[in-house]
Amino acid sequence: MTTSPADLIITGCTALVHVEGQADHERIAFREDAAIVVRDGVIASVTDTAQVTGVPAAERIDARGQAALPGLINCHTHAPMVALRGVAEDLPTEEWFNDVVWPVESNLTARDVELGARLACAEMIRGGVTCFADHYFLMDTVAAVVAECGLRAHLGQVFFSSQGPQGREDSLEFALRHRGGAGGRITTALAPHAPYTVADADLAFTARLAREHGLPVHLHAAENRDQTDASLARHGVTPIEVLERTGLLGADMPIDVLIAHGTGITERDLPVLERAAGRVAVASAPRGYLKFAWPTTTPVRALRAAGVPVGLATDGAASNNSLDVWESMALTALVQKSAEGDPRWLTSRQVLHHATLQSARAVGLGGVVGSLAPGHRADIVLVDLTGPHTQPVHDLAATLVHSARSSDVRTTIVDGRVLMRDRELLTLDVASVVRELGERLPALLDRGHGRRVQTYDT
Repeated sequence: MTTSPADLIITGCTALVHVEGQADHERIAFREDAAIVVRDGVIASVTDTAQVTGVPAAERIDARGQAALPGLINCHTHAPMVALRGVAEDLPTEEWFNDVVWPVESNLTARDVELGARLACAEMIRGGVTCFADHYFLMDTVAAVVAECGLRAHLGQVFFSSQGPQGREDSLEFALRHRGGAGGRITTALAPHAPYTVADADLAFTARLAREHGLPVHLHAAENRDQTDASLARHGVTPIEVLERTGLLGADMPIDVLIAHGTGITERDLPVLERAAGRVAVASAPRGYLKFAWPTTTPVRALRAAGVPVGLATDGAASNNSLDVWESMALTALVQKSAEGDPRWLTSRQVLHHATLQSARAVGLGGVVGSLAPGHRADIVLVDLTGPHTQPVHDLAATLVHSARSSDVRTTIVDGRVLMRDRELLTLDVASVVRELGERLPALLDRGHGRRVQTYDT
């Protein structure tokens, strides 16, 4: 062990590590009394606490009684929509969009988006999320908030065909302008909204832009079974097959595609996803599916068999009411057990694998984050295990998934920088955001104008 000064050393924790050579979904293990050494924003080593006693460090954290995990990744959200939390409740999908959300979103200003993003980032930091994939309007403001608050993000400027060519061009310009921003913490994607709001010609054009500029694509597709049935009735193909015929999931040219939700993915879609040349991943946000009473959920088991990574997500707080990936982790395990009729799927270790390595792969950051391993960026969360609801610990994986809560996260670290220590946010002022956002809500929520950004008609 080198004795050169470290930037940060965490000692006394129980570290979640990934064991090479085991079955992919069982690679979770725990290292007791571990120490994590961070230099230049990178994990330099994961070793025993006794081995770092004499190593100097600019900052040390005593994490006895805590578990150290790779930072959680929210693989699909609309962060600024926290401003609409609770506005559209107990509605079917079509009414949710057409009667409330899309009329309200026509009022959005850059300041509304900025304040929503600030509040969302604070919520995610406090919940142990270190990276999020966002797909929304006015994304320059979100990128600025990410740069300031210290999170990592995968960002795309959404567009609809109803905007004409300008929407598509704005999405490209945003992706090129912010790629590699915030000291490398920002990655970007092209962001067509969905096959039911973006015409085939625009999806094909997006595929050409993605290949030309080496950009991934982040979009909604086969969100629910109704969308799939409507696509089959109108066009004779599923939404996933639309992505194939427009070149986004082509077998000849690799384009990396992140698909949000996919609860309408059918058996006929699986070969399409499997033969796509690029990396294809699906982000699953089960809380929203339950709220909308959708009859199906993301087919994690079938996607796994097809080699498609499934990452965990929350969607926006307007539908999900929270940005709590901890809750998404527990619900994913429970809903999959129910959907498959099998209590052995997903196990706690399997869902932790989805929350860490699979989520990192889903957003194109495999090998960069998602693991407490030397060479990975130092995105780390420390979780308090001393509460009565987490004791005794017989199976730490089960404790983390089914007993621990996002409020048990004590410390959140991104790129070796501490963004929250002992539940105190260090990079965001929540009180001022809540105060100003409250003042702006009447104008934001006005629906008297009769406008909407789009019409939901799959």
